[in-house]
Amino acid sequence: MQNIIKRDEYLNRIIDRKENGLIKVITGIRRCGKSFLLFNLFYDYLIESGVKEEQIITIALDDDTFVKYRDPDELSKYIRGKIVNLDMYYILIDEVQYAITKDELKNPENIKLYNVLNGLMRLRNVDIYVTGSNSKMLTKDVLTAFRGRGDEVRVYPISFKEYYSFVGGDKSDAYEEYALYGGMPLVLTKKSDAEKMNYLHTLFTEVYFKDIVERYDIELPDVLSELTDDLCSSVGSFTNASKISNTLQTVKNIKVSGTTVSNYLNYLIESFLFSNAKRYDVKGKKYFEYPSKYYCADIGLRNARLNFRQQEETHIMENIIYNELLCREYSVDVGVVEIVETSVGKRSKKQCEIDFVVNKGSKKYYIQSALNVSDPSKLETELRPLKNTKDFFKKIIISKTSMKSWTDEDGILHLGLYEFLLNVNSLEL
Repeated sequence: MQNIIKRDEYLNRIIDRKENGLIKVITGIRRCGKSFLLFNLFYDYLIESGVKEEQIITIALDDDTFVKYRDPDELSKYIRGKIVNLDMYYILIDEVQYAITKDELKNPENIKLYNVLNGLMRLRNVDIYVTGSNSKMLTKDVLTAFRGRGDEVRVYPISFKEYYSFVGGDKSDAYEEYALYGGMPLVLTKKSDAEKMNYLHTLFTEVYFKDIVERYDIELPDVLSELTDDLCSSVGSFTNASKISNTLQTVKNIKVSGTTVSNYLNYLIESFLFSNAKRYDVKGKKYFEYPSKYYCADIGLRNARLNFRQQEETHIMENIIYNELLCREYSVDVGVVEIVETSVGKRSKKQCEIDFVVNKGSKKYYIQSALNVSDPSKLETELRPLKNTKDFFKKIIISKTSMKSWTDEDGILHLGLYEFLLNVNSLEL
């Protein structure tokens, strides 16, 4: 087994942005490997490229030895004091949300940290890289607060391809382990099942929830907890704030408004714990306002949250495919296709679902996730919405099989799960 998990895709994305005149903002859920990517992999790349150690300024704001520099003025003094000549300096700052106060969040235009970083960018011999674990502090405001000088690189937990390149062995065995414990990097350092489970549980309670409760002054932490349980239990199912609010009231006897649930949903998304896919009318070419589907950023975290009790293989596979598509920088929606049926002389309309409508640039794909399609009627059910899109974009069905990919008479690509996950170009087959 290798000692380092390779994250070449992300490293190359950062290298491609080197010295591009923008502030590189590396975002993602806490503990997904952003710090290692920047402070180890990218740092080593710089050294190997001939950059001297004194030209690389590293500051980890979540480290207690750097608490002083959570004050943007002190941070600016420290960095400027390190720049002693005209050589190019590479500034690496980890977890910059620690330098942003709650009050500043209410008016992002006044966030002092952004002004400090923008001021440093006026120096001709600096190249700035920052990481952060909250999109509200970074990605949503980055274009305005950085005045068009921010460039985001989104990092996700380890993909199955990265995982398999690290552990090797039988693909199916590796997948079953991955589908249970997910891709949070430190999980791979844990020896026993108990250690892995405990680590994932701890991430939720001691890291993510504490961050959210403190950052947003959560008044109803029990509601946040129940909401998270509900989302984990129903990954891949349509839901919305009012539906969740009603469920909490009827099932858990917890009274909470749809507005509060909506706010908490946003906090979970802003902390990168969950992503949501909107419903898209394929024929009408428009979005539905609600409901949406929510997927967990890491399937291991999802399983741990449910105490490893709900192992619905279909939903787990769908969540893994969704995350893989995000890793490959696709935008992902849920497709809705209206089909007209005729039965006993009567015409009726029926809405059928396509699991994923995937876009990147001019490329567009329709993808169905199907655990098993050995039954002809099941296969026809999965293929039906794909056949009724009435357009010429590529249509793909991914199933849990080791068969080689093949294309049927309707032009639909049948793709095995392992081939999809291990080949980044698999959609082009």
